[in-house]
Amino acid sequence: MSTTVGAFIAGGIAACGAVTATHPFETVKIRMQLQGELQNKGHQPHHYRGPIHGVSVIVRNEGVRKIYRGIGAAYIYQILLNGCRLGFYDPMRNALAKFIFKDGNAQNLGINMFCGAASGVIGAAAGSPFFLVKTRLQSFSKFRPVGTQHHYTGAWHGFKSIYSTEGIGGLYRGVQAAMIRTAFGSSVQLPTYFFAKRRLVRHLGMEEGPGLHLASSAISGFVVCCVMHPPDTVMSRMYNQNGNLYTSAADCFAKTIRSEGVFALYKGFFPHLARILPHTILTLSLAEQTNKLVRKIEGRILPSRMDMAT
Repeated sequence: MSTTVGAFIAGGIAACGAVTATHPFETVKIRMQLQGELQNKGHQPHHYRGPIHGVSVIVRNEGVRKIYRGIGAAYIYQILLNGCRLGFYDPMRNALAKFIFKDGNAQNLGINMFCGAASGVIGAAAGSPFFLVKTRLQSFSKFRPVGTQHHYTGAWHGFKSIYSTEGIGGLYRGVQAAMIRTAFGSSVQLPTYFFAKRRLVRHLGMEEGPGLHLASSAISGFVVCCVMHPPDTVMSRMYNQNGNLYTSAADCFAKTIRSEGVFALYKGFFPHLARILPHTILTLSLAEQTNKLVRKIEGRILPSRMDMAT
């Protein structure tokens, strides 16, 4: 078992590798969530119609660089979010299981879901300002603007602009929605992954390796997307506004349904699925490999501590 610091590093590295491959779909997802914001159904624009159409429209009219806007902030966010989520999940779960069942290796669905949600909330709160800036950078378009437009030249300029006009509170605008969204996703991601992994081994006879990691990650990613997308839409809208549209996550949720209907909460679902499936597969599969690497390094640097742990 790697240390908490080691698991944090491994989780962050794995997440950065995943975000590089999936960032274009994240850009399309955000723009689809924002298009037609608070407009009646008959008056909503449809600039971006799906993951492939959205990517092609942006690349054709704005260039490849624009579809990767905000990736620097995305890296930092992913390091904080997934580093916390993957780094704190196992230690928290082991501690709770040991406290309740006197056995740190005991498996319990309630404990797994609670620790998944708690570790995700910690990461979401830590990384919220970076996700906010990332969202505003990705939503900006001179060609087909959607939602509130923010003219930032980059992530650092975005941070300075928000702080100078809105203060520290502006950087944490929408943090409640981010924590809810991540709690939903984190409560099912790792428990579903390990549940699927055990079932695939038991019922299909799959052996430990890339194939098992891939299948378990795909199942986990689909479940996460279904559960997390409505609060994700609320979070995107909370982040992108200047405080003049919504007063809270609940206000955004209610106004969205009242103006656009309940299915508006699922705008951008398919780009989200196109992003989250490979992202989850890459994150969890890479995490398995990076955890092994970190454990080897820790075994050399901290031999006495590792011996005590075993």
